[in-house]
Amino acid sequence: MAANYDVVIVGGGIAGLSLASALAGRCSVALVEAEQTLAYHTSSRSARQLIPSYGPAVVQELTVRTLELMAARDAALPVPVLEPRSFMLVGDEATVKAEASGHMHPITHAEALELCPALNPGAFTAAGLDTGSFACNAPVLLEDHRQRAEAGGVDIITGARVHSAQRLGSGWQLGAGLEGFQSAVVVNAAGAWADELAVLSGVEKLGLQPFRRTAAIVDVERPLAPGTPMVAAADDSYYFRREGEQVLISPSETVPSGPEDAQPRPGDVEELVARLNSITSLGIRSVAKAWTGLRTEAADGVPVVGFDAEAPGFFWLAGQGGYGFQTSSAIAELAAAEILGSANVASAPGISPASRTPRELAAARWSIRR
Repeated sequence: MAANYDVVIVGGGIAGLSLASALAGRCSVALVEAEQTLAYHTSSRSARQLIPSYGPAVVQELTVRTLELMAARDAALPVPVLEPRSFMLVGDEATVKAEASGHMHPITHAEALELCPALNPGAFTAAGLDTGSFACNAPVLLEDHRQRAEAGGVDIITGARVHSAQRLGSGWQLGAGLEGFQSAVVVNAAGAWADELAVLSGVEKLGLQPFRRTAAIVDVERPLAPGTPMVAAADDSYYFRREGEQVLISPSETVPSGPEDAQPRPGDVEELVARLNSITSLGIRSVAKAWTGLRTEAADGVPVVGFDAEAPGFFWLAGQGGYGFQTSSAIAELAAAEILGSANVASAPGISPASRTPRELAAARWSIRR
């Protein structure tokens, strides 16, 4: 017999978990995750940096709001999610200027070298600095969302891959693992599998594309000093940042992929190590570990969030690309308001869905595009 909920969220990454915690106690919610553990794929393979100057204007607006919400929540946590860590963009003058935004200000070549002495002076000619950027303690954030969701009555079911989904009367019926679910709203937070879930549900897919992004933790002869900014190439060819006495590096590749448990490809990390050893004084000795995640994007790079125009009760929460953590709280806030304001979901007594300001509506562009 199927269990009944107001909302079933498919996907236990940062998108699904943050929405679950935002809806907790306001309506009945189940979250189903295909893997045995939550946040198994991209959400466990994050660079853990929240950058207000990174991404399209919509993403930057959402990042600022997410940082506000996380900072307010940090006051109640024994270990904070946020820690200040600047973000520095380096390259030639034209590329840095093209990639910089209102949240980033130009700095001189000498100032950049003072902030990160590991850079070789000849490796760049221009730089920009975002001092409003933060390191993100992703495990603490994910666990806080999980605890808040469960405390608010959300049922979290892992090891339950959705194998059937259909519109039934005024709601939806899903089969996931050995369980059956009925709900007024299905939230598609399936990450790289979002289009696959849509097809399974009889909903037109949106052309969301997963892209590979590899990273590694490396041992170095000369560790970066505390307070060193995260450094990224303006041409998006690498980034690196301090990871204690080690360094996290990435070739920042954007290679199309199918939905999969992505793994590093031979040569990707080795080529980056050789390049960084030529343009920095880090002295990378060995690779401690490496991984690859998938960044799933819509064609315009804007997250896809909202009810499907042609499938009542089917809610998209996908296409966050490389901005999942830095937009998560703001998107969850707006998505929860949209879901609770729908005709089929009644919020808990005494709790009203938050209203959106005109600026939020204009910035977010939530309508699903066809």
